[in-house]
Amino acid sequence: MDKRTFLKTGALVGVASLMGAGQIARAEGEKLAAYEPIDKFVGPDGKYALPALPYGYADLEPKLDAQTMELHHSKHHLSYVNGLNAATQKIAEAIQADDFSLIKHWERELAFHGGGHFLHVLFWNSMTNKPTAKTETLDKYLRDSFGSEENFLRLFKAASNSVEGSGWGMLCYQPLADKLVVLQAEKHHNQSQWLSLPILPIDVWEHAYYLKFQNRRPEYTDAFLSVVNWENVSKRLERLVEVFK
Repeated sequence: MDKRTFLKTGALVGVASLMGAGQIARAEGEKLAAYEPIDKFVGPDGKYALPALPYGYADLEPKLDAQTMELHHSKHHLSYVNGLNAATQKIAEAIQADDFSLIKHWERELAFHGGGHFLHVLFWNSMTNKPTAKTETLDKYLRDSFGSEENFLRLFKAASNSVEGSGWGMLCYQPLADKLVVLQAEKHHNQSQWLSLPILPIDVWEHAYYLKFQNRRPEYTDAFLSVVNWENVSKRLERLVEVFK
């Protein structure tokens, strides 16, 4: 895939995962760009779908508990998928009827549920119960962007732990500057930075950790970092770097 094709397809995937920005553009016959095959957002029928996890609900024990994982995936994430499909359908109906009287509402729903769906897909695929390692590319970007891996980890934990209310901490690739940045997102989409593409998100909504950690978010953040799938994070970065350079 060349850069021009990516800008028509893959870039929309990355931006949508921050912004909840509507139906993903896809070139005919192409696989989902940039994150394929490790992250799937859309089912075979073209609708947004809840993906199966790449591990069992109990497989991240004792770091992350099975009950929270099951509720988080099968209830919370599913609600975002359903909400995104509903908003997408309502906007399609508004176009057909040439009636945009409720478009503000449905665009908000699109952003909220779209951001929730896309970030959760990345979140699930950012964890594993198997040992993984960063590639040289990710190591280099962490050093060049933050000075050292240790600096990144301190920043990532501080940003994630200080998100006000519900939201996310995120390591993102910023292609216009060719560097990594750490961002916060309130809810799933507020405080988003255009064209910063998430490669490692942590969900810090209370439903992600409260059964096991109660109000001790820093303990949850440490537990998450102990099960990060650095191989998948590295793949996301390397694919994005390849198409933007």
